[in-house]
Amino acid sequence: MCGRYAATANPDELVEEFEVEQDRTADPVRTVLKNPQSPPAGTPDWNLAPSKLAPVVLSRVPRGEASAEQAAGRAGGASEGAAEGAPADGVRQLRLLTWGLVPSWAKDVKVGMRMINARAESVLEKGSFAKAAKSRRCLVPAQGWYEWQKSPVAVDAKGKPRKQPFFIHRADGDVVAFAGLYEFWRDRAIPDADDPQAWLTSFTIVTTDAEPGLDRIHDRQPLVLEREDWATWLDPTMTDLDEVGRMLAFHQPGRFDAHPVGTAVSSNRSNGPQLVEPAGPDELEGVVDPMTGEIVGGSS
Repeated sequence: MCGRYAATANPDELVEEFEVEQDRTADPVRTVLKNPQSPPAGTPDWNLAPSKLAPVVLSRVPRGEASAEQAAGRAGGASEGAAEGAPADGVRQLRLLTWGLVPSWAKDVKVGMRMINARAESVLEKGSFAKAAKSRRCLVPAQGWYEWQKSPVAVDAKGKPRKQPFFIHRADGDVVAFAGLYEFWRDRAIPDADDPQAWLTSFTIVTTDAEPGLDRIHDRQPLVLEREDWATWLDPTMTDLDEVGRMLAFHQPGRFDAHPVGTAVSSNRSNGPQLVEPAGPDELEGVVDPMTGEIVGGSS
């Protein structure tokens, strides 16, 4: 699974990188957090955790041009307000969405904490994700993600396998684009549908089997799409399930590097670029090298 990642770019950098037509990160949005987000939403976050607002790239068909299904949920920041006669193409936007998908039928937004990830193998069949997979797909920009490896030889103070955090990123230094899905949830307790607080827009990150090497850290990894598939994945008018399935099955090993990092990242209160710096040899105990399989800092 993917439970933490580094979202280190500013909105203006993402607008350029993802060829965004509308930067909507300044729009008022509903959050599930009780306390102010730290760092503030839309600013670089080196330890982005579930329930936070995160920058997400999506494409929406302008109002008046969408089908009835695509128009569902058009309120509280979901509508584009385009005039009749506008092209029926999706408009690529950058928005702040809550990490942890809340289906439209959910009775409580807390369900989102159980839906931070969606398995690529079953996403088209599961009721919580199927409709979103058909036409509400998004890209989640990141520098990389964190995963925790359970040591086969070392234990912590409680006698459980020691967990070593790793930072995983593209070997070529390019931006990471997680495949994601998003949904609109309507709070019926707020009668005014135009009130931004009446709507929660949330997302989940699609995961797949970990590739060789990374599977020594964890058995799952985020589905990272290449640039040539971005436009198709984002296109809300592309509802061909065979094509969606093709992208969900995308597999290209060898794109990523991984290195162990300090345990500070394990606290969601920790933040800053130091979190992705490689851990020193003295910080490693019973860690399996993902490339060689050798154990570092413990007996083999």
